[in-house]
Amino acid sequence: MAHSALIIIDVQLSFLHRPFWSETDVPAFKQALTALIEGCRRQRVALVDVLHANGDDGVFGLKSGLVKRMPFLTHTADITFIKHVHNSLTESGLHEWLGAAGIDHLIIAGMRTEQCCETTARVASDLGYRVTFVTEATLTFPMTHAGRTLSAADLKHHTETVLIDRFATIHTVDECLAELARDNVIS
Repeated sequence: MAHSALIIIDVQLSFLHRPFWSETDVPAFKQALTALIEGCRRQRVALVDVLHANGDDGVFGLKSGLVKRMPFLTHTADITFIKHVHNSLTESGLHEWLGAAGIDHLIIAGMRTEQCCETTARVASDLGYRVTFVTEATLTFPMTHAGRTLSAADLKHHTETVLIDRFATIHTVDECLAELARDNVIS
């Protein structure tokens, strides 16, 4: 198995039922994530789906029927995990699976750039993984606090700023796939 895994975080139907859902950035996100998944599959990178569930009730509850991948995702995942916290690693079984598979490099993509994606990147780095964060293959929505609204672009910029050179390498889809290709030639 490859030493890299693409972690596709929370790209699930639950979000379509949240009041902040907006289609504004969705077409670019779908295109970037699909290209990343296809490129990773061609390079034999493990594809890992992670879905978020909060108990049984609400749109993130298992009983809702919404804790399922969005229909545009047509790939076959190597494995799927359900998490109940913001990071994908500490209680889902993912960390143990990655260790057993010999995977030491995680590529992070998915939904809520500044929440579950960023948190997963930070925890992954602390656990010793090499982390590539592909911001253009993440999606988020504006957030307001103390009367100030940060746009999705602001949130993505903030996430990149706090992750780069500390927790992760920041790449575009093309840069990530080129790096994987170089790593495969060296291996």
